[in-house]
Amino acid sequence: MPRLRFLRSPAAVRTVALVLALAAAPLIAAAPAQASPTDLGSGFEWGVATSGFQAEGPPPDSNWSRYVAAGKTHDEYGSGPDFRHRYVEDIANAAAMGVQVFRFSVEWARVQPAPGVWDEAEFAYYDDVVRQVRAHGMRPMITLDHFVYPGWVADRGGWSDEGTVDSWLANAERVVRRYAGDGTNWITFNEATVFLQKELTFGGISLAAAPQMLDRMVRAHRAVYDLIHRVDPAAQVSSNVAYIPAAMGAMDGMFADRVRDKLDFVGIDYYYGVSLDNITAANAVTDAFFDIRPQPDGIYHAAMYYARKYPELPIYIVENGMPGDDGKDRPDGYTRSDHLRDHVYWLGRAQDDGARVIGYNYWSITDNFEWGTYRPRFGLYTVDVLTDPTLTRRPTDAVAAYRDIIAANGLPDDYRPMARQSVCSLVDPPKSCLNPPAVPGVSDTGSAASTGSR
Repeated sequence: MPRLRFLRSPAAVRTVALVLALAAAPLIAAAPAQASPTDLGSGFEWGVATSGFQAEGPPPDSNWSRYVAAGKTHDEYGSGPDFRHRYVEDIANAAAMGVQVFRFSVEWARVQPAPGVWDEAEFAYYDDVVRQVRAHGMRPMITLDHFVYPGWVADRGGWSDEGTVDSWLANAERVVRRYAGDGTNWITFNEATVFLQKELTFGGISLAAAPQMLDRMVRAHRAVYDLIHRVDPAAQVSSNVAYIPAAMGAMDGMFADRVRDKLDFVGIDYYYGVSLDNITAANAVTDAFFDIRPQPDGIYHAAMYYARKYPELPIYIVENGMPGDDGKDRPDGYTRSDHLRDHVYWLGRAQDDGARVIGYNYWSITDNFEWGTYRPRFGLYTVDVLTDPTLTRRPTDAVAAYRDIIAANGLPDDYRPMARQSVCSLVDPPKSCLNPPAVPGVSDTGSAASTGSR
């Protein structure tokens, strides 16, 4: 999930949001009312996601295990959710909802613990993960790099080292050749620009080395894209972007624009919006994601942004979800199932308006280690890693909601969002502010719940 550390303070966020919004607010015009979206269309895929370091349990030596050991994170890692030994249960839980895509990562640090050394026992574990996913009728979506690399790569300088590209590609080729085919799709780098930001934040690279890290990730992506299509021409390959409101032009210029011709779909991770009436994204500066007011209509504007920018590519929402505060209900009463339905509603609206949205993954199947802390809870299934030694998976209200959405391939005809539509969304200014889509039967600033909460 994205962080907004480049906005250095809540005051900076408020200033940017208010200046842009106040300039455009007098020009807001409602779009014509449309029917509520129902069926998302044949071929639309519903998925869930997880990642290796965040969920597997006690990790091998890696950049991230070292960040934790050095005390750079809020929480110690502990047991983690233990996907490493409970993957059969988590995959079965996903399949019981009707999920068609299961996204996970094959951890480089786990399968190559030393230069030239490959751990066949760990590959056997991933063999069974893939086997279980396919046996339950789901498509694997495999992430090759979710922010983590082996400790021996860190010893050589991580992405500051020119040799990391060749080492990364050697691992990627082994993984691709082992799991390609039978419908497997691929994410090369998870949120490349956020990967860069995290390495800067936690000391994996210096600021001077940042351009080289981006250049090397671009080279690695382009090379592995070609490899995947040689091995499995039918595979779909992408690198998901973290959608940062009002900043995607600059973000895309760092990575996505440079690999545009080596993408089979646009992968979007959407979590937060910014608007005239919602500047709570400033809380991301301090990692208080649970204090950010959700802005579901922003996913519409994110999809429309890429539909205009990359019209040749379909769009897949690779991550979307709502963080809870350590398992507590939101004070405003807005639930995980409300959040899920509202975002699906706005994806349907984006489809109605011409965006080729082909899939959606919920982040995540269980609560996990959110890059330094267990406090933000994103899971469809809650796991109390720090307090429950049994690591029991407990379903949230969104499990039943997702099951119903998948069964219907969308929402009922009469569904209206629980969260109010934003006033002058700055997700994709100025278009998202000047031309907000209307919600049938609801005023421009109202909602089915009038305040966006119950």
